[in-house]
Amino acid sequence: MNFKNQCFEGIFLKRYNRFLADIKLNNEIITVHVPNTGSMKSCNTPNSPCLISKSDSLDRKLPYTLEAIKTNNTWVGVNTSWPNKLAVEAFNEKHIPHWNKFDRVQTEVKISKESRIDLVIWNQTIYDGKITPSFFEKTNLPFHLVEVKNVTLSENGVVYFPDAITERGQKHLHELMNLMKKGFTAEMLYIIQRDDCEIFKPATHIDPEYAQLLKQAHDEGLKITPLVVKISANGIKLDRILDFNIVF
Repeated sequence: MNFKNQCFEGIFLKRYNRFLADIKLNNEIITVHVPNTGSMKSCNTPNSPCLISKSDSLDRKLPYTLEAIKTNNTWVGVNTSWPNKLAVEAFNEKHIPHWNKFDRVQTEVKISKESRIDLVIWNQTIYDGKITPSFFEKTNLPFHLVEVKNVTLSENGVVYFPDAITERGQKHLHELMNLMKKGFTAEMLYIIQRDDCEIFKPATHIDPEYAQLLKQAHDEGLKITPLVVKISANGIKLDRILDFNIVF
């Protein structure tokens, strides 16, 4: 997947107000948009090389967006708008072997008045139409539900999620377990926007409640897929699926 707009290399100086960062670009300090609500722990080191993209839109107050920061000679993607697009690309390119039996995908599917699921995938022979919330009141429908998460935190070759306490992530796991009890299959797809890692683990040391819920959901049948992508100045490339360890 290529970046939508041209990227430029600058120097990451500091992040503040969560969605803003100062970047040095061609000896000028500019403020850029940071599309990431997480802590960016392990990749927000001042004076690191970074990639920023420039929008063509004249309506934007801040034309530049922070896309990646280089940490330990590895580009780490920080733009959380990419993982869902990468999940669809992985589906279309048949990059995840256990998805190959499916030929239909729908994104941002409402499962109730309050909640959505990132992807629903299924086979056309079962149903060839649009999925609505009413489907999730039924049972025994062979839809596969996929929640997508962005991952950037890595320590000593181990990549972790989350990088901060996530009540929203906990809620998603509860929802998936409830849906599995109705007969649906479900999966957590962790898009790892860095390639200097060998194994995935839940961040028990950061959010023990999330880690415990992930283990419980996995014991109940939740599929866990940690998918590594490689970042470059040109874009993002699907790479490999990691092993994972959720044993406490």
